[in-house]
Amino acid sequence: MPNRATATERQAIRAAVTCFTTFALTMLPLAARGEPIKLKLAYYASDHGKSYTMAIKPFVDAVNADPRSGIEIETYPGGVLGKDSAQQAQLVRDGIADIAYVVLGTAADQFKDHAVMELPGLFRDMREATMINTRLVNSELMQGYEKFFVIASLATEPEAIHTDVPVASLRDLRGKRIRANNPIEAAALARLGMSAVVLPIGKTAEAISRGTIDGAASALGPLTDFGLGGVVNYHYFVRLGPSVRSLLMSRAKFESLPKAGQDAIRRYSGEWLAEHFVDEDEAYNEALLERLRSDPQRSVIYPSSPEVEMVANAFRTMRAEWAGANPHSRALLDLVEEELAKYRANH
Repeated sequence: MPNRATATERQAIRAAVTCFTTFALTMLPLAARGEPIKLKLAYYASDHGKSYTMAIKPFVDAVNADPRSGIEIETYPGGVLGKDSAQQAQLVRDGIADIAYVVLGTAADQFKDHAVMELPGLFRDMREATMINTRLVNSELMQGYEKFFVIASLATEPEAIHTDVPVASLRDLRGKRIRANNPIEAAALARLGMSAVVLPIGKTAEAISRGTIDGAASALGPLTDFGLGGVVNYHYFVRLGPSVRSLLMSRAKFESLPKAGQDAIRRYSGEWLAEHFVDEDEAYNEALLERLRSDPQRSVIYPSSPEVEMVANAFRTMRAEWAGANPHSRALLDLVEEELAKYRANH
């Protein structure tokens, strides 16, 4: 007869079987597929632009390099899945993409609450705006995100006005046709005497070249990313609201992933990605602004003290009117101001 296993040996065998079973169950989603779970990420512009390299690429690279994730994110830049910047969120809703980079100003009708972030005169810089935007979405007060898992909530620096017509003061901009990023910015420009046209940034340089508009409200990035710098030479830093954008994933797709995949996406989302974006974008903007100042063909203009005061008063009135429209708007602005006060107290 074969020798019977001792009690100690049986215990060791059970422990080994338990360990193997746990490992096998952990790896089951991958083993069943034979490859990582693939996700499609849509981006409407070039993968050489800074929104891609500073906001999308760090997240994609981190998730793909994480051996625990079991996920491979495949990117489709250049509008391969859809070129219309206003329809990027719809690509996710329709299942054409699993993740998309959404400029909320061009999708204002889909994410109406984000108008609070676009109100002018609230933020001093990109870091403030991005961190408050991140906290705002995490508060769950925002409407329009029911079908999405929010990977990132980002913001540019307060936008300036860039024109191809000579500008030395705010007076020179009155009556000029200026591109706006969103309806809130259009209203802000109108308060300052300009004629605003809401237009996607990808169409702005051509509109200026054709004389359809005289200039554009924009962050610094589009000067290089979308050819804006090639058609404007006057840069008036009036400090409007920021442009806000989100990296959105289908909530249904996110919830269908194994826990390891969900954990990886969470690990590189939120403040982790926001910090990476801001650190890189701030350095980029500082270098770009220095190039503008040192270029003899360009004029960098800052408002005079009387202009700063006049603009601040106009924007303060605009914010009060926006918040007074309904209780929900009031609650949104109160939350932003509360979070902003907390942030400034610690920075």
